[in-house]
Amino acid sequence: MNNTFPRVGMELTHLFAVSDMDKSRAFSKDVLGATLYQEYGGTSCVLQILGNWLFLVIGGIAAGDKPDVVFAPPESPNTVSHEFTIRVPDCHGAYEVLRSRGAKFLTPPYNWGPEIRCFFRDPDGNLLEISQLV
Repeated sequence: MNNTFPRVGMELTHLFAVSDMDKSRAFSKDVLGATLYQEYGGTSCVLQILGNWLFLVIGGIAAGDKPDVVFAPPESPNTVSHEFTIRVPDCHGAYEVLRSRGAKFLTPPYNWGPEIRCFFRDPDGNLLEISQLV
């Protein structure tokens, strides 16, 4: 059997359903430092960040290849089904940079012993984390 998954050349894309493309694109670029790769008619865009792809899509739009599936931004910022974690070499430094760019954190960096981490949200309430291994 030929084991070809995963293999060199494959890449991972993380998708966030959003309610306001302009706000979410600006947050991704201006706060996170992502680079816009491509836009699709105002309903979605692809950005590159840290060697990964971030796909933003307006919630509530079904597609022909998944007609019964609709992406939706979080209904409540206090209920989370996933998060986006960015491993950083200096959590306190990254916290200050992101705060200066407009990120609103739930708490300052917290030292759990093996890691220092803190959480913030995008404009739709999607949870993001910065984390430093100690």
